[in-house]
Amino acid sequence: MRPTLLIALLVPLALAGCGKKPEEKKGPPPSLITVAQAQARDLEITEEAVGEADSTTAPKVASEVAGRVIRIHVEVGDAVKQGQVLAELDASDYSADAKRLQAQAITQQKLTERYRDLAKQGFIASSKLEEVEAQNVAAQELYSRAAKNLTRARIVAPITGRIDGRFIAQGDWIDLGKPTFQVTSSEHLRIRLPFPETVAPRIKPGQAVHLISPSSPDQPFTGKVAEVRPMIGSGSRSFDAIVEVANPGDWKAGASVTGRVVVETHAGAVMVPEQSVVLRPAGKVVYVIGNNKAAQRVVKTGIKDQGQIEILEGLNAGETVAVDGAGFLSDQAAVSVQQPANDTKAGAAK
Repeated sequence: MRPTLLIALLVPLALAGCGKKPEEKKGPPPSLITVAQAQARDLEITEEAVGEADSTTAPKVASEVAGRVIRIHVEVGDAVKQGQVLAELDASDYSADAKRLQAQAITQQKLTERYRDLAKQGFIASSKLEEVEAQNVAAQELYSRAAKNLTRARIVAPITGRIDGRFIAQGDWIDLGKPTFQVTSSEHLRIRLPFPETVAPRIKPGQAVHLISPSSPDQPFTGKVAEVRPMIGSGSRSFDAIVEVANPGDWKAGASVTGRVVVETHAGAVMVPEQSVVLRPAGKVVYVIGNNKAAQRVVKTGIKDQGQIEILEGLNAGETVAVDGAGFLSDQAAVSVQQPANDTKAGAAK
């Protein structure tokens, strides 16, 4: 082949080769993640139990006179005010006695006043006046007692509270001292929180207790352990932590109460979301985010609390860690930070 022909064939091939660029190596796309800052806060270590609220004041109202029940004004569950009439007894006999003794007392009082005048004038002996004075005192006392018995035929609430028991029915004959109602006050409550013996060394009087009742979930309250009391009749060494509180609102005696006794506080604990901590061959790790990359950091964890976990070693407060998507990361992986839909304050760490 002639040289000129060979050159003519090779030149187009060389030019075509010069127009191609070398292929670029492409890595995996950045992992989509959300992030959170490690926060320092006081972490309370608690022991939790579900107990019951009892009233510190729950008197049984006894009848102060005998008689037949003719009217009942309240039922179990009704709220009552102090002095409110709960039931009435037949007072006809007491009314008749009160009228008769009132008349006698008035007559005796007038007689006594007359004898006092006579004694001043010297017409009667002082001994006779003393006898009449004694009779007057007795007559007034008899009338006072009869008048009081008349009012006692109306059974009234001794305190403001709620009717928790009714022990009589209309038409019953009741004797003096018979229980008729039980009135429970919710003004002051005693919370009994049962605990197993295994936590006995950790529960002590004076410790703070966070309380909440399902009947009033929007009214949490913090009290203190007043005493630690063994359970009566319990074959084990279980015990009750007793918390006495003023009613924080609409709590009812008999309602269940969840109590968390604060047994220890870790001041300035570094906390991150639980999903930030993942298992790797190196152990438990978090991924610290910066410059669009995830740096693996081995950590030592502590207590879990309400969706967060304590970091004892390996991370400082204020550092940004991966949350959603952390389980798919590796050390130095490229990341793209997404803002959670429910967190307008979450930001990207660049």
